[in-house]
Parts: sequence; structure tokens; C-alpha cells
Amino acid sequence: MTSLHNTRVRRRYLGVAAAAAGLFATLLAAGPAAATPDPGDAPTQGQVSKELAADTRSAVASGEIPGVDEIVHSDNIEHLTNIPKDALKGLNTDLAFQGEYAFAGNYDGFVIFDISNPKAPKTVTQVLCPGAQNDISVSGDLLFLSTDSSRSDNSCSSTSQPATEKSSWEGMKVFDISDKENPKYVAAVETACGSHTHTLVPERRNIYVYVSSYSPNAAFPDCQPPHDGISVIKVPRKAPEKAAVVNFPVLFPGEGPDGGGNPGGPTNPGVSKTTGCHDITVLPSKDLAAGACMGDGILFDIEDPENPKVIDRVQDNVNFAFWHSATFNQRANKIVFTDELGGGGAATCNAEVGPNRGANGIYDITGKGDKRKLVFRSYYKIDRHQADTEVCVAHNGSLIPVKGRDIMVQAWYQGGVSVWDFTNSAEPKEIAYFERGPVTLDRVTTAGPWSAYYYNGHIYSNDIAKGFDVLKLDDRRTDGAKWVRLRELNVQTQPDYR
Repeated sequence: MTSLHNTRVRRRYLGVAAAAAGLFATLLAAGPAAATPDPGDAPTQGQVSKELAADTRSAVASGEIPGVDEIVHSDNIEHLTNIPKDALKGLNTDLAFQGEYAFAGNYDGFVIFDISNPKAPKTVTQVLCPGAQNDISVSGDLLFLSTDSSRSDNSCSSTSQPATEKSSWEGMKVFDISDKENPKYVAAVETACGSHTHTLVPERRNIYVYVSSYSPNAAFPDCQPPHDGISVIKVPRKAPEKAAVVNFPVLFPGEGPDGGGNPGGPTNPGVSKTTGCHDITVLPSKDLAAGACMGDGILFDIEDPENPKVIDRVQDNVNFAFWHSATFNQRANKIVFTDELGGGGAATCNAEVGPNRGANGIYDITGKGDKRKLVFRSYYKIDRHQADTEVCVAHNGSLIPVKGRDIMVQAWYQGGVSVWDFTNSAEPKEIAYFERGPVTLDRVTTAGPWSAYYYNGHIYSNDIAKGFDVLKLDDRRTDGAKWVRLRELNVQTQPDYR
């Protein structure tokens, strides 16, 4: 049996309770602004009280939490290497994989790494193309990049421009990556409210792109309410320059200016109003998709990819603030939804917030066909409490393809990387972890892994501040995954590992 805690027990009870509770109450009272997902164009920076800063220093001195930038991990994880940021200084974001390459998004563009030797990845090229948050995916010779910040035009030399100006541009960019050393920008498609994230539904001749975006405003010419659906882009593989929006399916039908999604506060205090989706994961082998849509979680049918159809919809108005992302298990009878409490800009992994808020929600899928239902089973949240200066939130992860078990690796910003088992939906448990200590001791700062994914025998993590990490997991419970080899992986286009 592998020992989980090799360096120190990481169950922290940081902070003066009244002060921390007051900080969190302010976070909740702030309403929708506090739930704005993902950091902005600059990292979160905010002073904490002298009292909380002193408490954090005391916790470091006593060994209760790691020191600044100190690495700790369970015995069954090895940190193979870190590749610091180079030319692109923005926040690191999502990852995609193809063959012996990893593609890493960054608010300033993207980087291609050669990972043929996971112990020593090499930078192949860095492409400067600013446009938050540069969510990234690949399919064949094409790379897709999301732009969710108002820009002066669709070029890679664009500048920021107010969304109130009609000439502003947001949407999808498409690159030809047949030559990994020299990617070529080949197409751009403007989409309503931009593209915060996107998901590929690949077919032989065409690639369909589901574009998730939200937060419409009557003052934004290209982002008008209601915005209660997703943009569907059709990209011909042999003529990507002809990419175009072919549909905008309404996922939350309803009367009124805001559609029929979760109304948020004040009806549901502390919950984001649904004005679109944040992220979608598709399971093409089963013609299914799971949508994490701000105040709602949905299961829908994508047999006709241009016209997805909602099967079931759930809300959690007690513990979920912002439905952020989704992951199916291998048998497609469970979905893990994540809650981005605090919008990726707050310290929420502490005793005051507790184990259920800002957690993953595990749902079983029951029934058949159009009568399938999502049934809540339990929450999972890391129990390694973090400092009040550490932005910590449930974020992007993937399955580790182990036959007969449901095991996932997941990023938690400064909470690090967690490997956890949810084979028993009602009793999930962590089996491995990796994390760094606080970036600072007196200031709340955005940092830590944005994405942590398993690909062909290793875990790859894109740390917002520190760069590209490679981890190796050595555990009998996950050894079977070493035999699963993929040619390509976009985690939001979930493969049938079986």
C-alpha cells in the first residue's frame, strides 16, 4: 500500500476564524461579480490583513503548510520536470495533446512542446496571439484557439477594445499545425459574446465546434441578451477558411429577457445567473454531452451535432456557485461537475468554507434514452487546507483510464494536483497529490495548475504562474492505464478509452 502523505499531513485550519469567515461572506455578498469565472487579463492581487499574513507565516514555520514555492507530494507521485514560462508571460491555461506533442494555451498565445521524452520536454515553437483566455484544442492538422476578450480585430496583433464598440471582435481562431515549427493562422469566426471555451465534435470531413460564452449586456452590440445557448461552428477539414457558425441552439428556453436558465440571486443567493455555458464535454462514442452552464448542469444528446438536444438539467442552489466543467466516467453512467466558487480569484480551500462549497459534484446517470436523469450522489473536495493567500478552486482534470475503476486527476490552482477515486459515487477519496506552497504570504495571488491531464503514461500540468510540469504516478490502482495509448487528446472531447 502506498503511503499518501510522505512529507507532512496537509490538513490545514488556517486563519483567524472570524476574519476568514468575514472575507468569505464578502465574497458571497458580492453576487455575480464574485462568481466571474477564471482570472482576468492580469493575475488576481489583493492584500490580506496583517493578522492573516502573520497566521500564514506561523503555519509555514510550524510545518503545517509548505513554504513559499516549496514542492510537496504523496509518495506515489514523482515530479519529473518543470519548464518555466519563456516568451509568453501571460497566464497559462488549458492543454491539448497529439502524438508526441503537447499544446499549451496562454493568455498571450500558445506553446507547442515536444514530449517524446517526458523527462525533458522541448519547446518547439511559441506563437504570440493575445486574446484571453486562449482555450486550446487540436484535431488533425488544425488547432483551435478561443478569444474571450474584446479585441480591435481578429489578427494576432490586435489590441484590447471596449465591447461597446461594434467593430470589436471575439470568437474562434483556427491554425494549420501540419508544420509544428511554423503554425499558420488560417481562419477566424466571430461568435456572440466571444468564446470563453470551446469543444470539438470531430467527424471525418468536418469538425463541429461548440462555443461556450456568457454574460451578455444590452450595451454590447455583439453580445445581446438573452444568450441562452451555444454557437455551433462547422469547419471543413480540407477548407478550414470556410469555417462558419451554422446554428445557435437554445439550451435554456424560457420567456423574458434572460431565457429560462437559473435566475441566480436574489432568488438563489450566491449562485450565478445562467446566461450561457462555461464549458462542455462531449462523449462522441455515446452521442452525449455534459454542459457546465453557470447556474445549471445539463446532459444532452448530440447524435445530430448541429442540433444538440437537452435530456436533463439539474441545479444545486445550496452548495454550487458556478458550474464550471464536466467529466464523464468510462461507462458513461456518471458525470463529475466542478464548481468554480469565487471565480478562480479567491482562497476557498479552508475550514471556513468547508468540504461542500467549491467542491466537485458527482452525479449518476439513471434511466435510458430521453428519460435519463442526473442523480446527485456526493461531493469531493481536497482536504489539504490552503493558506488564505492561496487562490484555490476546483478546475480542469481528466480521467485516468483504468479498467473497472473511476479515477480522475484534477487541477486545483494553488491547491495543486489531486488524483482521486470516485468508483463509489457516494464515497470519493484522494489517492495522490502534488502541490507547491504559497506564492506569497501577504497577498492573494492567482497561481497553480490550471489544467492537469493524464496522457500516455504521465500527468501534464499547466501552472498559471510557474510553467509546464510533468508528473509520474506510480500506484498499483492506476498501473493499468499505462497500456492505454492515444494518438490525440482534447479532454473536453472525451475518448472512449475502452
